[in-house]
Amino acid sequence: MSKKYYNREQSWIKFNGRVLEESCNLDNPLLERGKFLSICASNLDEFFMVRIGGLVRNVDAGATKVDAAGMTAQEQLAAILPQVQAQVARQYLLLNAEYMPALNQAGIHLLSVKELSSDQKSWLSEYFDTQVSPLLTPRAIDDKRPFPLLAAKCLHVALLLPPAVKTGAPRMALIPLPTKLPRITMLPTGKGRARGVLLEDVITLFAGRLFGGAAPIAAMPFRLTRNTDFVYDDSDVDALIVEMRKNLKKRKWGKVVRLEVPKGSDNRLFTRIKKYLDVASEFVFQVDGPLNLDFFMKQLSSLPDCDDLRFPAFTPYVNPALQENKPVFDAIREGDILLNHPYDSFDPVVRLIDEAADDPDVMAIKQTLYRVSGKSPIVAALSRAAQQGKQVTVLIEVRARFDEENNINWCLALEKAGCHVFYGVPNLKCHSKITLIVRKEENTLRRYVHLATGNYNDSTAKLYTDFGLLTCNEAIGRDASAFFNSITGFEEMPMEELIVSPTMLRKKLNQLIRREKENALDGKPARIVAKMNSLVDPKIIAKLYKAADAGVQIDLIVRGICCARVKGHENLRIRSIVGRFLEHSRAFVFYNNGEPEVFLSSADWMPRNLDKRVEIMFPVLDPFLRDRVIASLEDELHDNRKAWQMKKNGEYRRVKRTLPPLNSQETRILGHAKLNEDFFNDAREEE
Repeated sequence: MSKKYYNREQSWIKFNGRVLEESCNLDNPLLERGKFLSICASNLDEFFMVRIGGLVRNVDAGATKVDAAGMTAQEQLAAILPQVQAQVARQYLLLNAEYMPALNQAGIHLLSVKELSSDQKSWLSEYFDTQVSPLLTPRAIDDKRPFPLLAAKCLHVALLLPPAVKTGAPRMALIPLPTKLPRITMLPTGKGRARGVLLEDVITLFAGRLFGGAAPIAAMPFRLTRNTDFVYDDSDVDALIVEMRKNLKKRKWGKVVRLEVPKGSDNRLFTRIKKYLDVASEFVFQVDGPLNLDFFMKQLSSLPDCDDLRFPAFTPYVNPALQENKPVFDAIREGDILLNHPYDSFDPVVRLIDEAADDPDVMAIKQTLYRVSGKSPIVAALSRAAQQGKQVTVLIEVRARFDEENNINWCLALEKAGCHVFYGVPNLKCHSKITLIVRKEENTLRRYVHLATGNYNDSTAKLYTDFGLLTCNEAIGRDASAFFNSITGFEEMPMEELIVSPTMLRKKLNQLIRREKENALDGKPARIVAKMNSLVDPKIIAKLYKAADAGVQIDLIVRGICCARVKGHENLRIRSIVGRFLEHSRAFVFYNNGEPEVFLSSADWMPRNLDKRVEIMFPVLDPFLRDRVIASLEDELHDNRKAWQMKKNGEYRRVKRTLPPLNSQETRILGHAKLNEDFFNDAREEE
C-alpha cells in the first residue's frame, strides 16, 4: 500500500461519515438532521452501484492492476466492505439512540404495529383496502416458478405463509411495495404533531387478505442494489443514444452487490432470499431499523406546521444590476457579473436564456447541458428560440450517470423543436458549463457568455453552492466560439482565456503550481488556495507535495474524496465543509507574488476530469470579482462550525469551535446582499 496517497474509496467512506455526523449535530434543526440520514443512505446506494460494482466487475474479470494507493480491486473490497458495515452500524445507532427519541420528543412519532391503537388500526384497515391493496401484486415463490428478476433499490416484502395442506411445508410469497405510495402512511388520529407507520408494516399487517385470509407466519422486508457500472462503446457519437439505451436495460439485471434486511429477520426467509439472489455473505447488510432511510428527506422534512424544525427560509439575492426592469444584456455590458448560488438567485441565468429566445436581435444560442431539472425552463426557452428561427445549438451529454434517460428525452424534444443537438464528444464526456449568445448590436455582433462551475439546473441551484460568470469580454467571447466549433467540429481551436481539458487544463495547472514553487524557492510570497469536490489525480498531488515542501502555503478545501496526505508536508492543509448546502464549486487562487490569479472551473482534480472529459477552467478578470472569490474562500478557511480538518493520521476532526462562531454558509446567507452591495459600490467609486 502506498504511503503517498489514500485509496479513493476509503476516502469516500470518510466523507460519507462526515455527512452522517451532521445528523447528530445540534446546530442543525431537527428535520434538517434527518435529511443527512437520507443523504448518507442515498450516497451509499450510488457507491454500491458504481464504485463497489466496478470493483466487483474487475475482480470477476481477474484484473490485477493496482490503484494509486497500491491496492488491487480484491484488496480494496476486502478493506472497504467492513468499513461500510461499520458506517451503517453507526448510522442506525444514531437513528435509534439519538434521532428517533428527538423526533418523539418533538411530537413526531414513527409507530410500530404493536404501538397502534384500535382506532388507528381501523383507519389503516380501510386505507389498505381502498388505497394499497389495488396496487399490490403478490407473487408465489416455489420450485415450479422461476425466481423473478427484482428491481434494484425497490423494497419487497417476503412472506412465509401457512402450508396449503397440514402435511405440507410453509409457502413463500413476495410483494413489491408500490413506488407511487408514500413510504410512511400518516395517521389522522393519535397524539403529537404527526404520527405514521411504515408502508411495509401496513402491508404485512393486512397481507392475509391477499391470501384468502391466511395470516403470514413471518415477514421480512428486503432491498437489493445492483451493479450499474458497465463498459460501453462511446466512440461513435451518432450511436450514443442507442448505446446508452442498451446500457440502461443492463442496469435492470446487473449483478446484486448488496442485500439489505432487518436484523432478526426470520432465518427461513433470509436464507432463501440470499440463495435466490446469489449474494455472498460479505455483501449482506443486516440493519437495526427501517430499510432505505430516504423518507426523512422525501417526506418527513416537509411536514406541515413544522417550520420551527427546519432551517429558516431565505430569499436569494438579486444584484441591483440584474433587476427585472432591466434587460440582462444591458447589465452585462456594464461589466462582468459574478453569481454565487444559492446565495445569489439563479433566476438571472434563466432570464438570460429567456430574453435571448425572444430578442429579435439575438442570432444564435449555443449551450452545453449535463444535468437539468425535470421541467427545465432553460430547455423550454431553447426550444422556443429555435421555433422562432434562431440558430440554437445544444450539446446534451447523454452519458451523465443516472441522468441518461432524462437527457435522451431532452435531446429528442429539442431536435423536434428545431435545435441542432449533439449527444456528446467521441470518447469524452462533456462536463463543461457554458452558454454563448450572439447578438446583433449597432452593425456588429457581440458575444455574451455565461460560464459556471455547476449545472444548468434550476432545482439544484437552490441546494448546491456554485459560481457563475456573466460577461461580454471579447477574448472570452472569441474563445467561447472556438470552444463550440471544436466540440461540434473536428479541429481543436486556439484559445486566449479559457483553459479546456483534456488538451490544456493539466498543462496549465502544472504551470501555475510550478510558478508558486519557484516563487517560494526565490524567497517570494507563495500560496495556493484550491476548492473542489474531489482531489484524486496522483500527478497533481505529487506536484502539490513538492510545492508545499518548497515553502508554498497550500490550503485545500476538498468536500469529498481526497487522496492527498498532509503527513510529512507541513505547509499543506486540507479541510472539508459539510453544511446546509452541498459545496459544489471549484475555485482556485494562485497568489503569483502578490498579483493573484483566480480561476473557476467545472473540473475537479481527478484523472477523469483532466484527461477524459471536456471541461473548462476560466479566469475571473475583474479585480473586484476576484476579491469576492478570495473573500469567499477565506471565509471557508476560517469556518469553525461546519469544517473538518485532515490530521496527520489521515482522519478528519471537526475544527475547534472557537469564538466568534463562523459558519461560512450561514454568514453568506445573512451578509451576501451587503457583500454584493459593498463590492458594487466600491467598484463604482473606483470608476
